[in-house]
Amino acid sequence: MIATAASYFSSSLSFASPSAPVVTVTFPTVDFLSPNLNIIPPLPIIHSSLIRHRSISSRRFSFSRNKTQSFPLSFTPNSASHRSKTFVEHIVDTKESSSNQTIEVYDFGDLESARNDLRNVATCRVETDVEVREIEDLPEEWRRSKLAWLCKEVPSHKAVTLVRLLNAQKKWVRQEDATYICVHCTRIRENETGFRVYRWMTQQNWYQFDFGLATKLADFLGKERKFKKCREVFDDIMNQGRVPSESTFHILVVAYLSSPEEGYFEEACSVYNRMIQLGGYKPRLSLHNSLFRALVCKREGPSNDDVKQAEFIFHNFVTTGLEVEKDIYSGLIWLHSCQDEVDKERINYLREEMRKAGFEESKEVLVSLLRAYAKEGGVEEVERTWLELLRLDCGISSQAFVYKMEAYAKVGDSEKALEIFREMEKHLGGATVSGYHKIIEVLCKVHQVELAESLLEEFLESEKKPLLPSYLEIVKMYFDLGLHEKLEMAFVECLEKCQPNQTIYNIYLDSLVNIGNVEKAGDVFDEMKNNVEISVNASSCNTVLKGYLDSGNHVKAKKVYELMSLKKYDVESPLVEKLYYILSLVRKEVKKQLSVKLTKEQREVLVGLLLGGLRVESDKVRKNHKIMFEFRDKSQAHLLLRQHIHDQFREWLPHSEEDDIPLEFSSISHTCFGFYADNFWPNGRPEIPKLIHRWLSPESLAYWYMYSGYRTSSGDVILRLKGSVEGVEKVVKALRAKSMECRVKKKGNVFWIGLQGTNSGLFRKLIEPHVLEDMKDHLRPASEKQWTMIGTKKNKS
Repeated sequence: MIATAASYFSSSLSFASPSAPVVTVTFPTVDFLSPNLNIIPPLPIIHSSLIRHRSISSRRFSFSRNKTQSFPLSFTPNSASHRSKTFVEHIVDTKESSSNQTIEVYDFGDLESARNDLRNVATCRVETDVEVREIEDLPEEWRRSKLAWLCKEVPSHKAVTLVRLLNAQKKWVRQEDATYICVHCTRIRENETGFRVYRWMTQQNWYQFDFGLATKLADFLGKERKFKKCREVFDDIMNQGRVPSESTFHILVVAYLSSPEEGYFEEACSVYNRMIQLGGYKPRLSLHNSLFRALVCKREGPSNDDVKQAEFIFHNFVTTGLEVEKDIYSGLIWLHSCQDEVDKERINYLREEMRKAGFEESKEVLVSLLRAYAKEGGVEEVERTWLELLRLDCGISSQAFVYKMEAYAKVGDSEKALEIFREMEKHLGGATVSGYHKIIEVLCKVHQVELAESLLEEFLESEKKPLLPSYLEIVKMYFDLGLHEKLEMAFVECLEKCQPNQTIYNIYLDSLVNIGNVEKAGDVFDEMKNNVEISVNASSCNTVLKGYLDSGNHVKAKKVYELMSLKKYDVESPLVEKLYYILSLVRKEVKKQLSVKLTKEQREVLVGLLLGGLRVESDKVRKNHKIMFEFRDKSQAHLLLRQHIHDQFREWLPHSEEDDIPLEFSSISHTCFGFYADNFWPNGRPEIPKLIHRWLSPESLAYWYMYSGYRTSSGDVILRLKGSVEGVEKVVKALRAKSMECRVKKKGNVFWIGLQGTNSGLFRKLIEPHVLEDMKDHLRPASEKQWTMIGTKKNKS
């Protein structure tokens, strides 16, 4: 049978053959993406094809695309697409209380419109053929029976059993048989099972790529929001040198935007760009709107890459003749105004285009203009925009006051900035957190000590938070003025009211060295070094090194230098000459130590983190590779581990002037990481190496545990692992070789390995010397959910 499948099913199914009249069977309408996917209406025509014998030799299933069903997504509350038709704009301080935040409204439509707009894609009537031979047309009776049995058995088994079942049939199963099973699974809405059969097919030596099957499977998986599996099939099509269909591009972009997980917006943009540049397709209006809306709704501030992506979307609006809505102009102006270097010419061009289109500048646009002009100190432009904002008579947001203060601060008029702050208090009934931060910053820069201190007192009395930015400005002012006693008092007060911060510790350390209190500076340095939440950086090391060299304490200076060599920190040039003289006394030479190889400890760390889910990215020729370090901000254990890992791989990280360590950072691209790319991330997917038993050292297990494991309230140890079933079995065998029995549970594409009772005790005893001291308490969750495990114990020989 030849099944011709368009990207979407209609509600009717037509059967035609050369020797038989056309018969139309009406199917019940099924919402593929409904949350109640288990409730599947009976499809008698599918099952009957497995048991009834007909005389015709072939058939063609034609799935019409003229009456395409819409497939609305059921969004989760945290989904990037589950938002109303508005988004929150101009929120500079996300920790500010909701009563003080200003909500700016844009409307780009919603993601469901993009999904419903697939009917427009369907009007192109691009069809893909999936060649499948009907069961009754097979000459061998035994093959007909076995294939019908497999079609019945395959959907009822989970992944592991399904693979075993198919492996047992390897001797007789051919590509056309496996293709029929895969198509059968999609007919009965078992798309994930169909994917598993497809993936099994691709691993067989007789497999030949089938574009129609891959397209059909990718479309169905995408409509069910199985974007990872959809992307795998999408990549298979690309790797074959074929261009996926327009519907596949569209569905995959929508699936990425619908994901409640973070980090998939960039993937949506990548697929969208390929759709236009590689496929030459013209996306529908709803897809442009959905992607643009997700862009301006990102939680973190817009980067330069975000502006480029927004401009690309805007360019496609214009070049394809689509109508550009007012909110697209407003959002693009907002994105430009958030950049460090504002492109005023581009903003003015967009404003002119808005006027030509008949749109008036809204409150959101005017506030964006205030932000842009304030960054360059354009007081006249700010005042002109302020008057336009007053004419709208729609209320003035707190951020508008902040931008106006910033503009006058840029030109050195701190008195006017303070006047605006008092006006803000009267207008809004009280100053906001961002308002306090800005006015204290302004007064500290012009060294208005008394005013800054009085405003800090007001800020403290208001009981608003966070206070740390204002304390940082205060101690910087004290340091510049040489008020070291006040600086120490502010430092102690800050520690009582705020979380420890490396920056304020560095300022205090610099102050102690400047006044010659080197002994106390050494104590503070040791406190920083022993506290993982604070830690030391190149600046603090150079500061205390300078103190020891100036005071003649050569022994401690050598220890600091050894620490800096270990962490690969550079010694500041003014200190090199003194340090060289001291080290020359013991015939040591100051030199920058460059490592062209990973140390043993770094190799152990990488094995543990890669087991826990660390990613490796490779270039197109797989010559250079880089490690993608990712940490969760909601995990205290990850926040502590982040600093340690950053220090461990400092010489392998790109140079950065920033003191704060981001949640996500990557190493430089280098051939040294090729071993880990080939063994842990072949073909761009996580895999467990065949020789993993040789590399599971106690230190590797410790980092695996710290990165993606935890200890339950009952003392059991649970470890997270990604990879194939065969790879997980290798890890289980390796643990058993170390006298530790474990159990495994699979959830989605992640395996959870559990060690209970005496086994967990043996595991903890094994890794305890290598677990960071400050992390031992953070690896226990606050509340423990009941965890059910499926055993994988095998009969002992």
